[in-house]
Amino acid sequence: MAATGAARVVLRHRLAERGIDRVLLLLVPAVLVLVLLFLYPMLYGVGLSLQPRAGGGVLANYQAFFRDSYQSSTVWKTMRLALPAALVNVGASVPIAYRLRGRFRGRRPLTAILVLPVTLGTVLVADGLLRYLGPKGWFNRVLLDIGLVHEPIRLIYNYWGVLFSLLITGFPFAFLLVLSYMSGIDPTLERAAATLGAGPWQRVRHITLPLLTPGLATTFILAFVLAFSVFPSANLVGEPANETRVMAIAAYQAAFEKYDYSMAATIAVLMGVFELLVIVLVLLWCGRLYTGSTGGKGA
Repeated sequence: MAATGAARVVLRHRLAERGIDRVLLLLVPAVLVLVLLFLYPMLYGVGLSLQPRAGGGVLANYQAFFRDSYQSSTVWKTMRLALPAALVNVGASVPIAYRLRGRFRGRRPLTAILVLPVTLGTVLVADGLLRYLGPKGWFNRVLLDIGLVHEPIRLIYNYWGVLFSLLITGFPFAFLLVLSYMSGIDPTLERAAATLGAGPWQRVRHITLPLLTPGLATTFILAFVLAFSVFPSANLVGEPANETRVMAIAAYQAAFEKYDYSMAATIAVLMGVFELLVIVLVLLWCGRLYTGSTGGKGA
């Protein structure tokens, strides 16, 4: 018995040296949630996409999707919305977060105003755009009254309406993430560079941006995925039958208008594939641009 107990102790110590101990049991609930809510639905969707309703082989749905220009064009239409929205939101967040990372009077109210659109929701944002940018909205009324235009500018029910909606709803998330990463950079690094004669732009270029690169990559990925799955905006302030018929709308129509759940699963899988492709490209870019530590406070 003593020998058995000693062997268990030795085994426990060896496993602990490799980071394996009872603490890992705390991961079990998270793993179960991941399997039940993500892994199983994903595998089920992939399997369903390989069972075409009309037959023709396991890849028939994918072939039909790319052969149909009306369907395959949704890839470009979705990318055309998601990429600019993510780029603008992240790009606009950097200078604002750079200015707001310090402590000054009015910082909290200003931050609260910038993240206010989070509380509105997509439907309210779309309603606001309809009232403000519509043909009889305030924006066009002002332009007509001062004589800058002779007829209302069409800014809704097209590509621009959806893009504006994505910018308004996506900016708060990008801003908060960039601000958190920016606040994690030790300001003494810039002060040290300044004592060595580095100007403001040199400090930003050689210190802030390199340390911020991993955070920018993560923020862009999250902003892109959020914009890529656009659905309500494309219907409410876009042209869902043509210019803003994104992949989410195509999947919805396949499932609930044509009742072709196999094709809907195919489109959903393709959405994941294209998102993963962009994510891989961004991570590769980040890896080539910055290879240092990603720890906070400039570590």
